[in-house]
Amino acid sequence: MTLQQVDPQLLLEEIRAEMEPELPAPTRPVRPAPRVPPRTSIPDLTDVPEPPRRGLGKSTLAAKFDAIGSIVAAICFTALIYWWFSPLTGAFGALVIGYVVFLGFYALLVAIGSDRRAVTDRLMTVLMISAGVVLFTALVFVVGFTLVRGSDALGHLNFFTQTMEFAGPLDPLTDGGILHAILGTLIQISIALVITVPLGILTAVFLNEVGGRFARFVRTISDAMTALPSIVAGLFVYAAIVQLVTHQRSGFAASMAITVMMLPIVIRASDVVLRLVAGNLREASYALGANRWKTVWHVVLPTARSGLVTAVILGTARGIGETSPVLLTSGVTAVMNLNPFSGPMISLPLQVFEFVKSPEPTMIARGFGTAAALVLLVLLLFLVARVIGGRPPGVQSTGERRRAAQRSRDDLERMTSAAAAVSLASVSAHVVATEFDPLPFEPEAEPDPGSDAAIEAELGAVPPAVPAAEPATSSAASPDTASPSSTAASPDTASDSEETPR
Repeated sequence: MTLQQVDPQLLLEEIRAEMEPELPAPTRPVRPAPRVPPRTSIPDLTDVPEPPRRGLGKSTLAAKFDAIGSIVAAICFTALIYWWFSPLTGAFGALVIGYVVFLGFYALLVAIGSDRRAVTDRLMTVLMISAGVVLFTALVFVVGFTLVRGSDALGHLNFFTQTMEFAGPLDPLTDGGILHAILGTLIQISIALVITVPLGILTAVFLNEVGGRFARFVRTISDAMTALPSIVAGLFVYAAIVQLVTHQRSGFAASMAITVMMLPIVIRASDVVLRLVAGNLREASYALGANRWKTVWHVVLPTARSGLVTAVILGTARGIGETSPVLLTSGVTAVMNLNPFSGPMISLPLQVFEFVKSPEPTMIARGFGTAAALVLLVLLLFLVARVIGGRPPGVQSTGERRRAAQRSRDDLERMTSAAAAVSLASVSAHVVATEFDPLPFEPEAEPDPGSDAAIEAELGAVPPAVPAAEPATSSAASPDTASPSSTAASPDTASDSEETPR
């Protein structure tokens, strides 16, 4: 290679590369290795003994021992305090101190073999059971005391079949009764329920299913009316109905006052019950194509039926025992009055109030008997309400199961008949399509041996069977060729074109 062929630029780059010192390559920062999490493994529990399971509905022997031992220790400790160490007296105080001591001993005995959570659980269980026992005892005491004090009047049949029209304070218990008060109570509470139940449940449905600003306003007003004094409701009805409309005290005015007291209870309780209905039930109903009204009527209300019955029972218990609004609106009478729109109509609470005002023992006995009759009437109404609508969701009565089974049988018969009709129709259509001929076959008559047709058939003058029609394109491609239809239509032309053998 000569000097003329050497590129000076390349030569300079080679010389520069030889003169410059070789630099080390840039080093990259070393990244730490990624942390690998430990693998999850299931521990081997084959050799670990299974702890004893606790029965939710049963108590173990140790739990029974703790409870009985605590009761005995509390009795002994209370007896020592009252009889030996302090001059305390009184059964109520001994009961309270004994209960507190029982809780202390019970917690101590449970803590010996259990942890803190078990001790808390056992103490809370004891407190809840104690609260239930106290409430049930109070109810039994009230009902029992009323029945015992009113037994003198309840033992006479006339007490339930007569009125106080011809009986006075000094008359014996064999005269007079409370039939007019019983019927007046039933009439007034019936009118109040007819107004309260649909209005209260519809209002609760509006608050839960519709909502909005107005719903919040209605909920606030219903909550405020829950604490409304009964005397204020009586004064309101007296001023709005008795003074302006009827101009007299009547059973209808008393029913309106009872309605004002019952309505907020029913609305609030029904609102709480409808909130407990699961939202996925509504979503499933909407997904199946039901509108809001059908969803509420067929899904929401049946699901909350037992809770709605409880709401109605609470409202009835509030309204049937009211005295002050009935005193201002219904009036007091000793005769029978079955017309709620005319004249005073007394009720059982008001009759109790009138009886116990008297100092006579017979009137006081009638008052306690009337109170016992009111309690029994309320219990009877509660029992009827529970039987009618107190079943849980999905549980049907005997009549409902019978009607559902009958509807199922009717549906089965209807579907069986429809399937048989469809199959019969399909078979008939198949038979008609395969066997029925709209043009029945008729055999052709043979010509006479001596006729011209017979001679032509023998000589072969009759043209052969006409083939199927060819497409129009072939006819257009060969216009000189005669069409089969023209051939079949003019047999003389065919006979002229061909020589007839003789």
